[in-house]
Amino acid sequence: MATLRLGHAKTIVDRALAEARQRRLAPVAVAVLDPGGRLVAFQREDGAGFSRFDIANGKAWGALGMGFGTRELAERAAKAPGFYSALAALSEGRMVPSPGGVLIVGSDGEVAGAVGISGDTGDNDEACAVAAIEAAGFSAAPGRREP
Repeated sequence: MATLRLGHAKTIVDRALAEARQRRLAPVAVAVLDPGGRLVAFQREDGAGFSRFDIANGKAWGALGMGFGTRELAERAAKAPGFYSALAALSEGRMVPSPGGVLIVGSDGEVAGAVGISGDTGDNDEACAVAAIEAAGFSAAPGRREP
């Protein structure tokens, strides 16, 4: 099983922030979680709102909890809002169905963790997460993970 180490998480955070600056996005927050949903690394840029941690963490946590990226989570939530409202309640608000929560997948195909980014549009948050995960040597799964 692929192991997400602190060095990987730091690379992901640094690369995500660099990608956001290169794209001239709004200030972002980046959360990296291990496969059990525990925080490994987090940074919030100057100017990012204080709720950005909760949103970034919720995107990563939701991806891990459901087993697919939050782009797909958002699509499914739009089709079955009652079910996803129940999931949000059961998870005590930790699931955020908006693009920007991306699974980190190792070369063995196993989920090594997830990244959540919040601050700009969901599409831009997701693009930064994908670039950062790949820069750390992992594969990114923003939607359904293929077995």
